Amino acid sequence: MSQPNRRKPMRQMGQIAIPMLLRKACRTFSLAVPLLIIAVFASAQESFTSSAPAPRTVDFAAADGTKLKATYFPASKPGPGVILLHQCNQQRKNWDELAGHLAASGIHVLTVDYRGYGESGGTPAKDLSPVEFGKVMQEKWPGDIDVAFAYLQAQPGVSHTIAGAGGASCGVNQSIQLARRHPEVETLVLLSGNSGREGREFLHKSDRLPALFSAADDDGGAVEVMQWLYSLSNNPGSKFVQYQTGGHGTEMFAAHKELPDMIVAWYVQTLVKTPGSAPAVASTRRPVDTNILQTIDSPGGAAKAQQKLEDARKKDPKANIFSEGLVNVLGYEHIQDGDTKGAVEIMKLNATAYPNSPNVYDSLSDAYLADGQKDLARENAKKALQMLSSDTADDEQRRKGIQESAEGKLKELGESAKN
Repeated sequence: MSQPNRRKPMRQMGQIAIPMLLRKACRTFSLAVPLLIIAVFASAQESFTSSAPAPRTVDFAAADGTKLKATYFPASKPGPGVILLHQCNQQRKNWDELAGHLAASGIHVLTVDYRGYGESGGTPAKDLSPVEFGKVMQEKWPGDIDVAFAYLQAQPGVSHTIAGAGGASCGVNQSIQLARRHPEVETLVLLSGNSGREGREFLHKSDRLPALFSAADDDGGAVEVMQWLYSLSNNPGSKFVQYQTGGHGTEMFAAHKELPDMIVAWYVQTLVKTPGSAPAVASTRRPVDTNILQTIDSPGGAAKAQQKLEDARKKDPKANIFSEGLVNVLGYEHIQDGDTKGAVEIMKLNATAYPNSPNVYDSLSDAYLADGQKDLARENAKKALQMLSSDTADDEQRRKGIQESAEGKLKELGESAKN
């Protein structure tokens, strides 16, 4: 398995912490950026100022004493604050240029290194096992981020009543969870990431929380997962910006120079011009059948979905009633939550629906391995490798990822992929 400090795009294999719940999903269609979005962003640029005080590096301690390192970008006048949370293959300095532009626009910004990353303390993420990393992420990061957010709001001139959050990859879930804990967070920017059940339910219920979503097609199934989150947002001002290329999270900034400007303008709009809201635009939402996903996610839901699939295929033998990629995400979430038997049933359902996909057998192998069923884990890892030889649906990079994941499990199980 790969180490948790390395890149966690959707296509990466073999790890069960939240960042890799985004992996191995199918690609989806492209969406044009509505012209109205561009017009709104261009208008907001008019409010930018040309200067701001110099940023400064700051230190503070987490609840358990772990030293956290951050950078504070003050604005030249009182105004709202934004906290930016980095992806799990990067560190806070990836936000520097965007944070500087936000400060010049009148918005105070804090970027922070998670514990185990960059200049913050704690055991380096690269030295943690997947299970240890997931535990730190779930049990330590939220408290650390709350401390950082409190620091931001305590700075002179920073509003205590309205704020924003932004995150990339694993920072997406952390941003959504921050908004759940702090109602003063009234706008989000979410890049190439996912959230768990609680986060998705929160987005669905928070019709007053506008969010800007963005992902690129060449980041495995990132677009499909982000489209799912976008479809759950009931705020009419929420927007989805999709690119054909650009990579993972903040990597998109290099390929699409307009995206940071869009983000700055988004925060200006939702924090300064019309606090807590964004102008409604013509919807580009792709309908996602959340009902079937909720069924699969519930206890015994895989069996119910199996019956619905069988009923649909009586009418159309080629019918599919759910997405391979999104069901894959649900399966890994159940592994993450310790429901390994439920994960096995979900991954088996996916293999029934998509029997020609090497990916579903590799994922099923992960579920069996997590459940301690080593023989079945071995059998399905081998099946994934066998199917790769005739796989024409996946691109070369995706096939390589599946191969590395399956071979890694076989090695862990003490068997060569050639046996």
